[in-house]
Amino acid sequence: MTAPMVLAPPPPARATLPRTFAAMMAREARVMRKNFLSTFVRVLVQPVMFVFVFAYVLPKLGGGAMAVPGGPTFSTILLPGLVGSSIIMQAMMAVIFPLMMELNWQKSITDRALAPVPIPLLAAQKIVAAAVQGLIGGLLVFPAVLLIHAEGEAPSVDVANWPVLVLVMVAGSLLSAAGGLLLGTLMNPQKVQVLFGMVLLPMTMLGCVYYPWSALDDIRWLQILSLFNPLVYISEGLRSALTPDVPHMPAWAFLLALVGGTVLVTWAATRTFTKRVLT
Repeated sequence: MTAPMVLAPPPPARATLPRTFAAMMAREARVMRKNFLSTFVRVLVQPVMFVFVFAYVLPKLGGGAMAVPGGPTFSTILLPGLVGSSIIMQAMMAVIFPLMMELNWQKSITDRALAPVPIPLLAAQKIVAAAVQGLIGGLLVFPAVLLIHAEGEAPSVDVANWPVLVLVMVAGSLLSAAGGLLLGTLMNPQKVQVLFGMVLLPMTMLGCVYYPWSALDDIRWLQILSLFNPLVYISEGLRSALTPDVPHMPAWAFLLALVGGTVLVTWAATRTFTKRVLT
C-alpha cells in the first residue's frame, strides 16, 4: 500500500524590483483613474481661460493684434507655451503635495520605504508617476487651444519632427516631476504658499509661454536670466516641433538643457528624497 502523496505548498513568490515597481505604478494608475475628473478640470481651467481671453475675446473686441501683421496668429504662438506650462505645472503638483503629506502630516512614507525596493528606486517611481500625469495634462490642453478661438485666429500647427516632439514632452515631464520631488523634499510645508508666489508664478510668466525666446533680444538681461527657467526649454522645444515657422531656439540647445537637466535634477532629487526618508 503506497503512502498518500502530500502536495507541498508552492514556494512564495519572490518580489523582484520590476514586479514591485510595476505594482506601485499600478496603484498610481488606480488613483489617477479615480481622480481623473478633478484632474481634468484642474488642468484645463487656466489654459482655457487664457485661450478664451487672448484668442477669442480680444480679437472679437478688436484688440487682439498680439502678433506681427502677416505673421502667425497669437494662438499659434500660445499653443506650445500653454502645453508646456500644463506639463510642468501638472507634473510638479502631482508630486509636491502628496509628498509633503507623506513626509510631514500622514507620515505614510515609512510604509512605502518598507517595500522591497531601494529608496532611490522609490524616488524614481514617484518621478515617473508624476511625469505620466504631466504628459496627460499636456495632451488635454491640445484640443482646448485648437478649438477655442475667434474667426481667423486658429492656430497653425505643423508637426515638423515627431521624434523631437515626443522627446521634448517626455523629457520635459520627467524634468518637471524631478524638480517637484526636489522642491517637495527641500521646502518647509508651512511655507508652501511661497511655492506659488516665488517659483511657479514667475516660472510661468517668464517661461516663453506668451512669446518666443527670440522676442527678448531687446531685453538682453532678461533673455539671459530666463535661461535658468526650465519652462523656457519646454516651450521652445514644443514651438520647434509644433510651430516651426515661429522663431525658436536651436534644437541642440533645448535638447541639451532638457536631457541634461533631467539627469542632473533626478540625481539631486533622489539624494534629497533618500536623506529625508532615512532621517
